[in-house]
Amino acid sequence: MSAPKIVVVGSLNADVTLWVPRRPSPDETMHAERIAWFRGGKGANQAVAAARLGAEVVMVGRVGDDEQGRWLRSGLETEGIDCRHVAGVGVPTGLAAITVDPDDVSIVVAAGANASLDADGVQAAASGIAAADALLLQGEVSAEAARAAAEIAREHGATVVLNPAPYNDVAAAVLPLADIVIVNRAEAQQLRQPDARGCVPELRPDAVLVETQGAAGCVVHPLRGAGPPAEVDGEISVAAPQVAVVDATGAGDAFAAAFAVGIASGATVEDAARLAVRAGAWAVTVAGAQPSLPTMAQLQVQLVRPDRRGGRRHRPGRER
Repeated sequence: MSAPKIVVVGSLNADVTLWVPRRPSPDETMHAERIAWFRGGKGANQAVAAARLGAEVVMVGRVGDDEQGRWLRSGLETEGIDCRHVAGVGVPTGLAAITVDPDDVSIVVAAGANASLDADGVQAAASGIAAADALLLQGEVSAEAARAAAEIAREHGATVVLNPAPYNDVAAAVLPLADIVIVNRAEAQQLRQPDARGCVPELRPDAVLVETQGAAGCVVHPLRGAGPPAEVDGEISVAAPQVAVVDATGAGDAFAAAFAVGIASGATVEDAARLAVRAGAWAVTVAGAQPSLPTMAQLQVQLVRPDRRGGRRHRPGRER
């Protein structure tokens, strides 16, 4: 079978990660226990994750015309990702400063070149988006660019997967077009809050809302009259395997990409959620974002599972 085709419109960042014994207090200077540089950005992370899970991936984004930008692009190309729409611009490559303490991860992002991606840049990749099985979007490029990509995808029947992280104006622009919305617990609360005009963002009536819950796994919430690609009769909870946490950076990206790959491969929403939970759990066991993203072989995916009649059934497209 051919590999699922996924286009990612999103960010590319150079990640500087600092491990600290605890969160600094206000006005406190603290020495880090370790420092490391990693390739990152939510868009690039999800592109790498999808490629490692067997998808044919096109990345659409912007980097600076600098050493870090060339480093990020070469990393994607090494993964077999089509980077013809990753252009260099005359502002610095995006940067993420990440602190990892024993309890949590904190991230400060400077958009840099990522803010340069606009609707015209997305239109240049329209043929790739039109041919995709799924489009992956996040909150680290402009709402204009994300909306343009979602409109192209919907026009041509590609599944629109939105991971509104960080939660910002991209959510309001894309939610009405998204088939699948993946949020963590904080973003789920933001999703229910009215904006400055007193309006709560509208989701498609047949959309599927997936809430990740860290070590607890995820919950899939079908909305009103959920239809394709939902195949969901009611709320589904998927437990996560117990693992030793090293660094949670990239776990959400591993989850979102795995969910998109599952759906693009023809899996049910429940099976896609199970794959995504396993990918997210794997990612927390390795330091760094992109180094932690698993392959399908590493996840040891079960190709068959019991059906409700006690037999076993095979899901087409699960071989990857």
